[in-house]
Amino acid sequence: MKKVKAITPGLMICLTIAPVAWFLGQNFKVIGGAIFAILIGMLVRLFWNPPGVFENGIKFTSKKVLQYAIIFLGFEMNIFRVMETGKDSIFIIFVSLTSAFLTAWFIGRLIKIEENTKTLIGVGTAICGGSAIAAAAPAIGADDREIAQSISTIFLFNIAAVFVFPTLGRLLGMSDPGFGIWAGAAINDTSSVTAAAISFSAEALKFAVIVKLTRTLMIIPVTLGLALKAAKEKGVSRKIKIISIFPFFILGFLVTSLIATSGIIPTEVISGLAKLSKFMIVAAMSAIGLSTSIVSLVKNGKKSICLGFICWAAVAVSTISVMYIMKIW
Repeated sequence: MKKVKAITPGLMICLTIAPVAWFLGQNFKVIGGAIFAILIGMLVRLFWNPPGVFENGIKFTSKKVLQYAIIFLGFEMNIFRVMETGKDSIFIIFVSLTSAFLTAWFIGRLIKIEENTKTLIGVGTAICGGSAIAAAAPAIGADDREIAQSISTIFLFNIAAVFVFPTLGRLLGMSDPGFGIWAGAAINDTSSVTAAAISFSAEALKFAVIVKLTRTLMIIPVTLGLALKAAKEKGVSRKIKIISIFPFFILGFLVTSLIATSGIIPTEVISGLAKLSKFMIVAAMSAIGLSTSIVSLVKNGKKSICLGFICWAAVAVSTISVMYIMKIW
């Protein structure tokens, strides 16, 4: 009960914004409810910084509610389609990771950014934004300042991607599957992937989630590799428990996909769960907006922002170039 009481105030604010954003999204489908939710949340935050009593609920909505939404989204998926799309996107994901890490290493050295900050921005861009940074930070011994700087930099381009990617996708005439794969492979954070994809189309969202979840699994080998590298360079043992970094909501998504494929749940129920998952995404986006201080993001270090932008652009360009060559458009 204590946990429920702690999250209720913040959750209620998000659930107040979500129906408004949902309504606007239904009437302006080119923009979509998720983007409206972020914009309304950011506008509220600009004039009112939610006090501590709302913090737990807003965090819960932005993280846990989004994860539950992805799990419910699995009810719309066929497990064989999930496996096929994940398998087909492996090479594109490899290109995404490689371009992010190489760019972070080269540009980071060129503009002389601290080693840990450079590594964390590379990891955040390559895998899944703040979650990957939080998992990798203990592995390399990063301090709070380096973590905060990296997360705020990545978050700036997460927000930008929500607006930029759907616009570019439409200008380039991308198909729903093509855009979904691109968003899943090139946008940093899971929340931004879902927001950008759902604003493009419901079909694009399905492909984006599959590719993004496949990419998120890379957090395990990358974090372990960084821990081993740090231990070798500094002579310090950095033990990482896989259970602490494994994204368990992916298993939930696979289970619901398996249930949907079995056909044991009526179509009407599947349709209701799918709509619920999309509303939960909108609620999570309102929490993202409420957590976003534009002023703080802009005040972040110029070098970090420069590196974040170049990594972000490198991943976007390299993945879409490979997709064009592979004729996934």
